[in-house]
Amino acid sequence: MGKPLIIVESPTKIKTLQKYVGKEYKVAASAGHIRDLPVKTLGIDVDDDFKAEYVNIKDKAKIISHLKKIAKDSNDIYLAPDPDREGEAIAFHVMDILKKKDRRFHRVLIHELTQKGIEDALKKPLEPDVNKYDAQQARRKLDRLVGYQISPLLWQKVQRGLSAGRVQSVAVKIICDREREIRQFVPEEYWTITADLMAQNPPSFNAALVKIGQKKAKITHEAQAKKIVTDLENAQFFVDEIKKKTIKRNPLPPFITSKLQQDAINRLRFSAKKTMVVAQQLYEGVDVGTDGPEGLITYMRTDSTRIAPEAAQEALELILQDFGKDYALTTPRHFKNKNKVQDAHEAIRPTSVFNTPKKLKPYLSDDQFKLYDLIWKRFVASQMSQAIIDQKAILIKAGQYLFSVSGSTVKFDGFMALYEIPETSPGNDIQSLPHVREKEELAREKIISKQHFTKPPPRFSEASLVKELEKNGIGRPSTYASIISVIQDKGYVELVKRYFVPSELGFIVNDLLVASFPHLLDVSFTAQMENNLDDVENGSLEEVDLLARFYEAFSQTLDNARQNMVSVKGVGVKTDLTCPSCGNPLNIKIGKNGHFLACTAYPDCTFTSNYTRDEKGNIAIVEKQVDNTPVKNCPQCGKPMVQKDGRFGLFLACTGYPECKYTESVMSENSHQDIGLNCMEPGCTGRIVEKKSKRGKIFYGCSQYPKCTFASWDKPVGKACPQCNSPFLVEKQTKREGKILKCPAPKCGYKEKQAL
Repeated sequence: MGKPLIIVESPTKIKTLQKYVGKEYKVAASAGHIRDLPVKTLGIDVDDDFKAEYVNIKDKAKIISHLKKIAKDSNDIYLAPDPDREGEAIAFHVMDILKKKDRRFHRVLIHELTQKGIEDALKKPLEPDVNKYDAQQARRKLDRLVGYQISPLLWQKVQRGLSAGRVQSVAVKIICDREREIRQFVPEEYWTITADLMAQNPPSFNAALVKIGQKKAKITHEAQAKKIVTDLENAQFFVDEIKKKTIKRNPLPPFITSKLQQDAINRLRFSAKKTMVVAQQLYEGVDVGTDGPEGLITYMRTDSTRIAPEAAQEALELILQDFGKDYALTTPRHFKNKNKVQDAHEAIRPTSVFNTPKKLKPYLSDDQFKLYDLIWKRFVASQMSQAIIDQKAILIKAGQYLFSVSGSTVKFDGFMALYEIPETSPGNDIQSLPHVREKEELAREKIISKQHFTKPPPRFSEASLVKELEKNGIGRPSTYASIISVIQDKGYVELVKRYFVPSELGFIVNDLLVASFPHLLDVSFTAQMENNLDDVENGSLEEVDLLARFYEAFSQTLDNARQNMVSVKGVGVKTDLTCPSCGNPLNIKIGKNGHFLACTAYPDCTFTSNYTRDEKGNIAIVEKQVDNTPVKNCPQCGKPMVQKDGRFGLFLACTGYPECKYTESVMSENSHQDIGLNCMEPGCTGRIVEKKSKRGKIFYGCSQYPKCTFASWDKPVGKACPQCNSPFLVEKQTKREGKILKCPAPKCGYKEKQAL
């Protein structure tokens, strides 16, 4: 009988596992999913209880063959993909391809890749979880039923290549709705009044008007503000009341997935996707000088704030040792989970608090260190004593007017010595206040009135979008990063100065879907579907019942949409603009290179133009730029070249046209950024520049386009391939391998690992 075999999800875990299990087990990896629904067909029989037609993934043939070979003489297979729904599905599919008479399968849930975590999992193997598998199946089938049946509609009505997603489309709707709120927002004028005051003791301070008589101060115009200032210049200011209190602030719980993403975005400027990639590396194992890789954090996809008692106890020992008894608790602090949170995993924490960031820094990449430092500090701080903050508010009377000023001082920093919460950090005192007595008269130095205007709601940043998705129950924390990536990759939204803005395509697709599938794009409906999937996982709802209930309503809506969805293909979207050439209406049309204005009288009128939108969403024609000032001589015929504006932006054109058709693009700081490489095409003298497609996606091309058509989605690097002598490699980032350099030659396959 052969050795038992452990099958994990990620190949990078193999070394870490082998280090701890030694020669008693064989270890192999599935490299993610090995089976999926077919690519070219729906793959779900809606008339036969939604049975799925699963096929082996084409690119996984070698992996499947290897798994069969390595498992050949093993009677015990330990299925150890990640401890979540996706991992459960991988476990079931691996079990399907390796089923054999007398072979036993054991599900092991490894929450941390440490000796204890691995030993505990192997000592307590479980049966594969059918309910968890059914929940994953239900989600996969729902997404396929929606995506594969709505996307072809968009191809017919808008343009080929578009797609809709059950959850992603709701995320786009949230961003579009916010953008429309911003566009429709009408600012309102208001005024604030403050007084610079001085007591008998220094320092001077500034107080704000909060009440007029018994009502909250609301100043809406300048005349009202001027009258109040006049009144105050003749009034005596005195201290009416002093309010003092001491508050105790508790630390935040250890990270769950969504909060880790938000904190990493805000504090480290990581994206949600990058956060999860780096966290995966820390979980799977890093060589920290202990004879092989070691898992440094617990599983990073979790909704639970639960922590193991031994981990909390270990934190208390470190706190007592490094910070002293004033900062240490006598018993561990535990945090309650929200309702319906799945408690299968702990919160995200270091596998050992004695692996301090300082100790591990020499072994970690810069990004790994930053994220580990954040996770470590948040966890240790969660077991430290409360912070004690003194707060003081001074209420000041001046006739019928009441002013207020407040300040706070950190009396004892407690957990904030390690992990500061921004609004309570020691440096965040509002202002230093003097010692005053009630009824003490105050000297007035200056009365200041300021005009303001209310501001529209802010656009979503990546962090606030994650927070919004979490608040509304859209998706799950483990899916936020992929949701955000997909809606950008599809060109529906763009990240502009760290805030999401819907593209024209995003608005068009969103409006069509909302009109035809209002229920599907409803936030509360999508959130309820997540709850239903949780019910499938805990066994209180059958997968088939959930799918049947959903599909009965969806299929009727789908049939109606096929008949009634408005088509913008060829026709375009109406605008309020008229054609400057013939006076007919202009529509927004969508072409293979993006959006543009076109005359509805085509083909009689061929007017087209680029356009811009202002903050209110109003459209304006971009005037054609033609600069007849010679820029340089044409390298082909020697005649002067002038600047023109075309569908692809600014370009230089030879004045010898049509005899000479030579052109070259105009590089600008905003549109084309030189990345420091010469073009790799033989005989080309151009440079490689970073460009942006009409959908907002970054790509790399030659500065001499259209003369040279070199283009790459991946960033070229000036390093030759040592295997096939390709003149350059490209940068790629994958979940499984992290940041790598790869040869672009299709048949080469050379790649090398890079630090993030």
